[in-house]
Amino acid sequence: MSDDGHTHSVSCAQVIKEVWTLLDGECTAESREQLLQHLQRCPGCFEHYGIEERVKVLISTKCQEEKAPEGLSERIRLEIRRTTIIETLE
Repeated sequence: MSDDGHTHSVSCAQVIKEVWTLLDGECTAESREQLLQHLQRCPGCFEHYGIEERVKVLISTKCQEEKAPEGLSERIRLEIRRTTIIETLE
């Protein structure tokens, strides 16, 4: 998202791909630091991060009392595993 000529340790595509792991606190300390450094230097990625952060807060606020339908959590876990395997194989 930034064509400002700066060299970033992480690409914009990588930041966009990892934004939810950063928001959820699921990335490594090293990855977190690299992502945050990129966000400080890249206004486009910073804007995207801010939008996703607001979406996360909105979902959290609106779904506090809601419970997932029976079996949904397991279907999501299976889909995540399937997606991870596909990405790894590609």
